[in-house]
Amino acid sequence: MRFIFKTDYNQDIRLAKDGQDIFWYSCLGIFVLLAPWIFPEYWLDQLTFVLIYAIIGLGMMLITGFTGLFSLGHAAFLGVGAYTQAVMVNAGFPFPVALCSAAALTGLVGVVVGLPALRVKGIYLAIATLAFGFIVEEGMARWESVTNGNAGLALMKPVLFGHSLESTAQFYALCLFICVLCTLAIINLMRSPTGRSFVAIRDSEISAQSMGINLARYKTLAFALSAAMTGIGGALYAHKIQFLSPDQFGIMQSVDLLLLVVIGGLGSIHGAFLGAIFLITMPQLIVQMKDSLPPALGQTAGLQATVYGIILVFFVLFEPLGIYGRWVKIRTYFELFPFYREGMFKRQRSYQKSERLK
Repeated sequence: MRFIFKTDYNQDIRLAKDGQDIFWYSCLGIFVLLAPWIFPEYWLDQLTFVLIYAIIGLGMMLITGFTGLFSLGHAAFLGVGAYTQAVMVNAGFPFPVALCSAAALTGLVGVVVGLPALRVKGIYLAIATLAFGFIVEEGMARWESVTNGNAGLALMKPVLFGHSLESTAQFYALCLFICVLCTLAIINLMRSPTGRSFVAIRDSEISAQSMGINLARYKTLAFALSAAMTGIGGALYAHKIQFLSPDQFGIMQSVDLLLLVVIGGLGSIHGAFLGAIFLITMPQLIVQMKDSLPPALGQTAGLQATVYGIILVFFVLFEPLGIYGRWVKIRTYFELFPFYREGMFKRQRSYQKSERLK
């Protein structure tokens, strides 16, 4: 058992809370490093997808979980990053240059989306980002000279310093390295004044503005950084599937990304990884479940979407903090037992009266 009660601000910005955290994260690091020798190729391939979606989830978490801006168009950022990587790699640019360009261009697109979205929030912001997603999807389909339209665009395996990463283990190592860098970047961002400004905007825009936080600047910055992170994930995603078409970046992909952060746990970095694991493993569990269901039910079209909808409703009603939130509650119960108080994690209203009456 451990009882961690913060007594100074330095505890709040440490990378690890105590030695126990360092031990468990070290064990996790050893596990992911040894994964190519532990798992067969198929499961290593699935773990690679988990890392890619974790990077995308970190970008989505930054805008939705930490800044409180609701986006239904993140699949468009994913597509911009993927197509930028594919076009530049096919044109002969080195992998690192193409990856940085994909992040930069997607971040610039995020700024373009973020500026008009400053005047709206809530459901209206979701509608605006959804419309942006439709525009980008249609643009990818119509710009045939660059994207090859609906015929699709193929690209090769990544080539790093003259060496082609052909095997699953090699590409897994690349994704793991980039995922660690992205995770450390988000952790340090959230420890900085910029990250704390994002959280202040999420909790109360009026209070944040009264403390001198420039809402327009930080909202635009959140869109840019979130889009850039999603673009990096899109670049790796393009190399993983090796064939791109506009329909891969439609509204359903945006819904999947929203599911990732909501079910994983809004407002937590752990939630991005737990949500990525859910998003990759759940379709396979549904496929296995179909075999045990009656044929009339197991072969019904839309079974996966129905199961997703039921799970999402369950989490929204009974566990709004997601998988990670449930784990925090269980851990806190055992750490504070027998002094755990029921209702400790009861949802509180995050708005003030002045905001509610606007």
